[in-house]
Amino acid sequence: MLAIRSLALIPARRTFATSSATMTPRISDRIKEDHREIESYYNHIMKSPDETERKKWQNQFTWEVARHSIGEELVVYPAFEKYLATGAQIANKDREEHQAVKEQLKQFQNMKPSDPQFVPTIEALMADLAQHIKEEETSDLPQLEEALSAEESQSYATSFGRTKMFVPSRSHPSAPNKPPFETVVGLMAAPIDHLADLFRKWPHTSGMPNPSSK
Repeated sequence: MLAIRSLALIPARRTFATSSATMTPRISDRIKEDHREIESYYNHIMKSPDETERKKWQNQFTWEVARHSIGEELVVYPAFEKYLATGAQIANKDREEHQAVKEQLKQFQNMKPSDPQFVPTIEALMADLAQHIKEEETSDLPQLEEALSAEESQSYATSFGRTKMFVPSRSHPSAPNKPPFETVVGLMAAPIDHLADLFRKWPHTSGMPNPSSK
């Protein structure tokens, strides 16, 4: 069984005064926060005691991975292309990795927990995703942060969070993965996904996740 552990983070320095700049998250902070949530949802799936709970966390995992992937493609990857000398190569590599994950997620999101391939499918998906996360956190994002000012990074973080509110919450691997066409297709698919979300089971007693808070 594949076990996913969060990447080690550098301990935060203890400070006695904070400014508005340090209080506002940078784009890498937002991306890493999503990564930790995805890992957590995967672990909940693997540890769920019954099929009902496993289904709830399957929905939560799918919801987060789908929105995170498109958010990166619409906000982060264009930033790679704009600010980094090798940004186009980095963005294309990451899009290819996302496409593989989307294909796997499309298969997984429609599975029942009782399916014998349920666990092998999520394990294979998470193995690929874990490698993608590692590359982003150790190479791609540090390069981007070095090229951005604090204000630019914070602006991208805000844009990333807002974008995730309006994108599809299920995997659609046949859709374009570059703006502007991805934006158009996403705006068409999102309302259908969000409506169906109302009838899905979620691990929180309050019902379906609130996009504005994630």
